[in-house]
Amino acid sequence: MPKRVLQGVVVSDKMDKTVVVEVERRIMHPIYKKFIRQSKKYAAHDEENASKIGDVVKIRECRPLSRRKRWEVIHEGA
Repeated sequence: MPKRVLQGVVVSDKMDKTVVVEVERRIMHPIYKKFIRQSKKYAAHDEENASKIGDVVKIRECRPLSRRKRWEVIHEGA
């Protein structure tokens, strides 16, 4: 089964080997038919501590690494 991949912006890098990524998506309101922006924050594993605040990163689903971490940062250069 393929793992989900999301793209978002790093909003926190204060933790060791962990970043918080905010993923924004647009959904249509069922009655008013207007597009609404919804955002959600994911804790993602960043092994090399390479991501900084403001970076646009891709995150991939993985096995549970801690109570909140179920995503990992995909590094394009690797």
